[in-house]
Amino acid sequence: MQNIKLTRYILFSLIFGVIVGICFPVFAVKLSPLAMMFLNMVKMIIAPLLFATLVIGIAGHGDVKSLGKIGFKTIIYFEIVTVLALLIGLGIGHFTQPGAGLPHNPSVSSAYMDAVNAMSQGVHHTSLKQLVIDIFPSSIVKAMADGNLLQIVVFSLFFALAIVAVGQKAKPVMDVLNSVSEIMFKFTEYVMWFAPVGVFAAIASTIGSSGIGILKNYVKIIFSLYFALFVFLLLMIILVCKIVKLPFWGLIKTLKNPALIAFSTASSEAALPKAMEEMESFGVPKNIVGFVMPTGYTFNLDGSTLYLSMAVLFATQLVGIDLSFQHQLIIMFALMFTSKGVAGVPRAALVVLAGTLSSLNYPLIGVAILLGIDQILDMGRTTVNLVGNCIATIFIARWENEFDYDKMNEYLASKEI
Repeated sequence: MQNIKLTRYILFSLIFGVIVGICFPVFAVKLSPLAMMFLNMVKMIIAPLLFATLVIGIAGHGDVKSLGKIGFKTIIYFEIVTVLALLIGLGIGHFTQPGAGLPHNPSVSSAYMDAVNAMSQGVHHTSLKQLVIDIFPSSIVKAMADGNLLQIVVFSLFFALAIVAVGQKAKPVMDVLNSVSEIMFKFTEYVMWFAPVGVFAAIASTIGSSGIGILKNYVKIIFSLYFALFVFLLLMIILVCKIVKLPFWGLIKTLKNPALIAFSTASSEAALPKAMEEMESFGVPKNIVGFVMPTGYTFNLDGSTLYLSMAVLFATQLVGIDLSFQHQLIIMFALMFTSKGVAGVPRAALVVLAGTLSSLNYPLIGVAILLGIDQILDMGRTTVNLVGNCIATIFIARWENEFDYDKMNEYLASKEI
């Protein structure tokens, strides 16, 4: 019953935020501190929740060997799905031609062009070696302070393995972590009641600052991206329902709350605690939720990958450059791997896009246009990133034959009450 009420409040806040953003834009922009307050409240939950959940899941599971299998299967799954997102973005981009028909020299503010030029010069193409090095934290305190999810996961893995090795002597620590986990989930529940306010402020300030007119000016690229994201999500949900044998609408109801939060705030982190709670309640084991979801924010950014594939087509079509199919694939796969190295960087997708186009001597005018509407586009790709990682936990749980159908049925029955 509480979940149903929260969903209604969030939906109402979303609609009300759009109305306020359109009718009172100056006032709406001033609401952004409320959105930031909500985001900060969520961020303070993530590190202790993730650490406690993952350590309990792995150490409580007891089977250390299975961890390697889960990690291997997770990486395979991530790469397959990422390629699928890439191909869908390319295919629909060719069909809708988002950059075609626009003026070849559209007017863009000098501030946007300066920002994009800075992105292209400052982008750092992380090598595979550096990416692997950066996975290991020099300080867990720093990793938690920075919100580096992958470093927290690595520390938690080693901590859990040490607990298993120590055995009975580590029981007091496990008792404490069990208590911390319960407390943090209750903490999450309290913070989520502030979600409608945060959602309202986030969407109102976004519409107020961008203006609804921006949707009309660039409706083709916005429609193309959202259509591609919808096709990708629908395909993934149908696949997981068919393979894992899940009720379609039951899964939709489960994903609804975290998806709404991610969409409204354009922040995966804002929805992560709620998503982890929902997936665990839905029947995915704690250790799989704790490992797959945060790892996915580095290796499984489906929405961002799809966006990059379409953004390259938009930027080149805008200036009349016709890329060969082979050239497109080379660029896309380069973007797919490079994007993993800049996870957590503000506007990471645009940074990667600007650096790649600049290295190929392509004009950056398309990136400047995308920067102007990035908040609108970011809402969609962030939602797909989140939902994609939720679906990943279900796939991996089923692959490991650990998905709890009884728990899922009980959870869905409680949602009907």
